[in-house]
Amino acid sequence: MSIETVFLDAGGVIVTPNWQRVAGALEAHGVKVPAAVLEAADPHARYELDVAKGSHASDQQRGWDYFNRVLEKAGVAQSEATGAALRDLQAYHDRVNLWERVPDGAREAVERLRAAGLTLVIVSNANGRLRVLLDRLGLAGLFDVVIDSHEEGVEKPDPRLFRLALERSGASPGTTLHVGDLFHVDVEGARAAGIRGVLLDPLGLYEGFDCERVRSLGELADRVEAERDGSVQ
Repeated sequence: MSIETVFLDAGGVIVTPNWQRVAGALEAHGVKVPAAVLEAADPHARYELDVAKGSHASDQQRGWDYFNRVLEKAGVAQSEATGAALRDLQAYHDRVNLWERVPDGAREAVERLRAAGLTLVIVSNANGRLRVLLDRLGLAGLFDVVIDSHEEGVEKPDPRLFRLALERSGASPGTTLHVGDLFHVDVEGARAAGIRGVLLDPLGLYEGFDCERVRSLGELADRVEAERDGSVQ
């Protein structure tokens, strides 16, 4: 059946950490590392965390383990200084939301999906500030429904969060796909709810994993448009 609804993870898909702010917080504590180096380390740290933690950790537990792994991949040893910087970043995240950068091409890809007449839903493990963040970034109007795990008291990969998204968007599992950046959280969680899961894998790190993968949201838009046009069976 043709895809009618697209669920999208927020962090790692629609928004990423503000690496300039992360680099600035580290420098304020005497640790100098370019933002570009942190950004390049990001997908490798994310993959390592996904494989190591699977679905057996909460989003909060994964979160700061993830930043420590980014630092490790960037060649920065953990220390009192890095710990202090991460605490500063945690405080900022709690107030505002550190995941405040929109990747190149993401907005345009979402606009293409919306122009194609698809229902678009954010399904995210978040901190209760997701709606404010999307509004601040000028993205809120692109989505029909926003599901923030903090508000619901349940988080991915629990299929209940996906079922809530189906209910609130009026979508059917058979005509819905979900795209996220973690195999064990997004793809397996979506599948448990009967939804097709697609993994955003920009560097091709998940070769051999049993799932559909795309390199970018632009590629996702291409694929969805082709399926709706009947050119892909």
